[in-house]
Amino acid sequence: MEDQILIIRSGGGSLMVAQFQGKFHALDFLGRMRRKRVMLVGDSIMRNQWESLVCLIESVMPTGRKVVTYNGPTMAFHALDFETSIEFAWAPFLVEVKDGTKNERVLHLDSIEENAKLWKGVDILVFDSAHWWTHSGTLSSWDYCMEGKTVLRNLNPMVAYEKGLTTWAKWIDLNLDPKRTTVVFRTMSPRHNRDNGWKCYNQREPIEHFTHQPHIPGQFFVLQEVLKKMSFPVYLQDITRMSTFRRDGHPSIYGRARDQKQRLHMKDYTSDCSHWCLPGVPDAWNEMFNAMLLNMREHTS
Repeated sequence: MEDQILIIRSGGGSLMVAQFQGKFHALDFLGRMRRKRVMLVGDSIMRNQWESLVCLIESVMPTGRKVVTYNGPTMAFHALDFETSIEFAWAPFLVEVKDGTKNERVLHLDSIEENAKLWKGVDILVFDSAHWWTHSGTLSSWDYCMEGKTVLRNLNPMVAYEKGLTTWAKWIDLNLDPKRTTVVFRTMSPRHNRDNGWKCYNQREPIEHFTHQPHIPGQFFVLQEVLKKMSFPVYLQDITRMSTFRRDGHPSIYGRARDQKQRLHMKDYTSDCSHWCLPGVPDAWNEMFNAMLLNMREHTS
């Protein structure tokens, strides 16, 4: 795979173009990450990417020189000989969800410190936040929003998303030093489900071409506008368009083991068209991420 990837640097509005060749050399990556902390922050799809990155690098390391640790909302893969950690922190909204007085789930659009305290001291931060903002009905992840002491019920999800992202952006601008920390924001992973006209069940080939412009989620445009207003140089990793072609890359109904009786009725099970199989699409995201880091170093050296 060979392509031109445009990487947008929001700070100062400058642009950087990186050549992406779809190659990942684990020892080279670990060498460049020596004595560094890399943290991926977000939802279960970001954890999907973290698992991919760990798989890409762990195979080149001796069994006794690698370990995985768990601590509350975080998990980390430690490459002991390189003093490197590849970490994941659970924060699907980036801002905080807390229990209300009636055991309701309250999304605090201007509260982030509890999550953000984990981000301090990290050398490379990769963020994503998109899917959970549009869950509705029984799948909704909050009962109402708050901003300060103001209760916001029935708030448009895209308005809530912009407010939450703006809180994140202000924290980054005020608390991180671009000479010390690199920040990447990965765009939304596409879902090939009934909502946008596809099903991933029984799909065995990628989409070859579109007869019309593929749908780009509204979160993408909100994110772009928030990044433009930041003083901190955040790098935008656009995986949305390239991943849209891979309707065949999801676990579908095969995400968990089934017994012989269950396998006779596979169509009765819910099809997971959001997460990705490994090896698979997240490997390409990490190959792109690695290419971004290489080009950043060339542009700053």
